[in-house]
Amino acid sequence: MTVISAPQDFNTEDLYIDLRPLLGSALHLKCEGFNFAGSIKLKAAAAMVAQAEESGLLTEDSVLVESSSGNLGVALSMIAANAGYRFLCVTDARCNQSTRRLMEAMGTEVYSVNRPDAEGGFLGARLEYVRDLCASDPRYVWLNQYTNAHNWIAHHRTTAPAIAEQFPDLDVLFVGAGTTGTLMGCARYFRESGRPVTVVAVDTVGSVTFGGSPRTRMIPGLGAGVRPQLLDASYVDDVVMVPEPETVRACRRLAGAGFLFGGSTGTVVAGAQRWLATHRPGAEVTAVAISPDLGERYLDTVYRNSWVQDVYGVAAFAEEDSALDGLPLAEFPAR
Repeated sequence: MTVISAPQDFNTEDLYIDLRPLLGSALHLKCEGFNFAGSIKLKAAAAMVAQAEESGLLTEDSVLVESSSGNLGVALSMIAANAGYRFLCVTDARCNQSTRRLMEAMGTEVYSVNRPDAEGGFLGARLEYVRDLCASDPRYVWLNQYTNAHNWIAHHRTTAPAIAEQFPDLDVLFVGAGTTGTLMGCARYFRESGRPVTVVAVDTVGSVTFGGSPRTRMIPGLGAGVRPQLLDASYVDDVVMVPEPETVRACRRLAGAGFLFGGSTGTVVAGAQRWLATHRPGAEVTAVAISPDLGERYLDTVYRNSWVQDVYGVAAFAEEDSALDGLPLAEFPAR
């Protein structure tokens, strides 16, 4: 029996899905969405809040403020509600409406930036708003997931050791790149351990994190319009860039087998399968991909035919355009 008094005290650390029967590739998916926040962001949120409390930065008079496309906002909403803090989440138009409603249900004030910054996109505009807000009132406390070392330290202490324990012969680890907290925590851990693990970052086309050209991205989670300050690319062995239509196809392929995951997970799975097909075709390899989130918050976007067709066109459903063959439009009745 597990008994807790705070929602962040519960997280399923040792659940993996063997994707070989579905994808034909030797890949285990580490499921990080089975907690009260529904995503891996719970770990970073809890670590950053705890450090702010211990340092005296966060007090009962403080107002937490953070920029988030969704998952960290939900995690902080949950922690703030439990601890009695006020919380303002600054997001943008790409934030799923279900995610916004979830945060508001826990008492969070949500502000949406509607115009992207000319150079930094929506993320740049969100960061500028948060900076102005903090400058206007000292009660606002910005944990800043983009620069806060406890973002990656949380995964260095938990996620990476848990994978190492379950997979002592691990060859390849696939990690999605958003703020790069999960990526850097895991990459640092395995580099320091001396184990010959290839760490592959998976990013979305249109993200500037690894030097790509900025492009409009519609699925929140991975990718960035501003290069994350936490990133030290010397710890990363390879990078895979995934177009968003491939993310959609990967999500739907998984859902077709009964596994409903979020956009970030679809991107990671698509990138992992592409990398394995290119670099380890037919080889026996021990590979793990980290699944950041579940799929309920994407029912009105990734899993809605009309949204996918409006955003990406009919080609988003074409099997021949992706390493993941996906499921055709006809098998998903329009909603």
